[in-house]
Amino acid sequence: MSKPVIAIVGRPNVGKSTLFNKLIGERRSIVEDTPGVTRDRIYGETEWRGKKLVVIDTGGIEPKADDVILSQMRLQAEIAVDSADVIIFMCDVRTGLTADDRDIAVMLKKSGKPIVLCVNKCDRVGQPPFEFYEFYELGFEQDPISVSSLHGSGSGDLLDACMDALGDWQEEEEEDDSIHVAVIGKPNAGKSSIINKLIGQNRLIVSNIAGTTRDAVDTQVENQYGKYTFIDTAGIRRQAKINDRIEHFSVLRAHMAVERASVCLLMIDASTGITEQDEKIAGIAHEAGKAVIIVVNKWDLIEKDNSTVKEFNDKIRVALAYMPYAPILYISAKTGQRVEKLFEHINYVYGQSVMRVTTGMLNDVLGDAMIRVQPPSDKGRRLKIYYMTQISVAPPTFVIFCNNVELFHFSYQRFIENCLRETFGFNGTPIKLIIRQKGDEE
Repeated sequence: MSKPVIAIVGRPNVGKSTLFNKLIGERRSIVEDTPGVTRDRIYGETEWRGKKLVVIDTGGIEPKADDVILSQMRLQAEIAVDSADVIIFMCDVRTGLTADDRDIAVMLKKSGKPIVLCVNKCDRVGQPPFEFYEFYELGFEQDPISVSSLHGSGSGDLLDACMDALGDWQEEEEEDDSIHVAVIGKPNAGKSSIINKLIGQNRLIVSNIAGTTRDAVDTQVENQYGKYTFIDTAGIRRQAKINDRIEHFSVLRAHMAVERASVCLLMIDASTGITEQDEKIAGIAHEAGKAVIIVVNKWDLIEKDNSTVKEFNDKIRVALAYMPYAPILYISAKTGQRVEKLFEHINYVYGQSVMRVTTGMLNDVLGDAMIRVQPPSDKGRRLKIYYMTQISVAPPTFVIFCNNVELFHFSYQRFIENCLRETFGFNGTPIKLIIRQKGDEE
């Protein structure tokens, strides 16, 4: 990565996510006064002293935790440490220096990375509280820095210390030319598992507890197929079941992740089949105009015969009748079956979503369509279509000029869309038609 990376680590609930949000200037990480809320690494960017910095928020480290989630949170924090150029080790002045703080300090020193010790919740202006000074016992080379992540005080000193630890960092400017892919679906459909399989490492926490992933998390991958940024989203639950603030934030993250993506992988659990919840989640991507691949996961769990795939296809096409353009791929994230084909599908549907067609070719198709099926009429007035032109991509968007918008029935718009797909493809992507009234030119 061309930009310096700063990882914020520490015990759960010491204020890491609040500091992260303060540093990057937006409410990106979920902040709630509940230990263990931030479970995966969250990335953001900030700028300080003329340099752009990547900041990683991590789940809290529980050095001796046996709980499956807490132990994997510890692993995620360790991966963040490995990825970082500088580590902010955050402690809590209110709880004082704990045995876990000492254990984490030992682990961080073994990493060999520059460490900036940050003592949080020093909320009073002026001298830090007496308890602040006991953190000198941890034996880091640099003095600890007192901050209040809630109020933002001390954050400038903290970033100054990080910059000093970086030394003469040479930043390389590079554009993000990767394809952004949002992995969406209901809880426990295998979203994190598929990303782990695609990138070949345990990047995201995976467990069979529904709702494990709460934030949208970016993972960059480069291979023989190209460059990709995968956005893993929290499993989107039915609105009626969202009865706490954390779940509410997670649903907002999922919507935001779809907006940031160019391609959406809609994960469907083969063991439960297509559900009403899947239909609603698919609608988020469709309404946002994103290219979509329907990925049926856990295919290894299904007993199959010659008609199994056809039956699944038929059920999906009926349930998702509004997106007949989306290809369907059957995979198993657990065994890796057909997972690698996803890259080819992503490239293909992305290419289709950004395809441009010349005005001349469009109007040839439009002319043929009007010969095949005459435009509709009403009470002696007939729809006249003058011409069509493409105005944007992702999704491919076309303006059609006619004499009367009211005569341009939805069914005829669908017919024109089908003619466009027959000729040019546009597989995997929605098409947007904008009807404009130009006036009768006779």
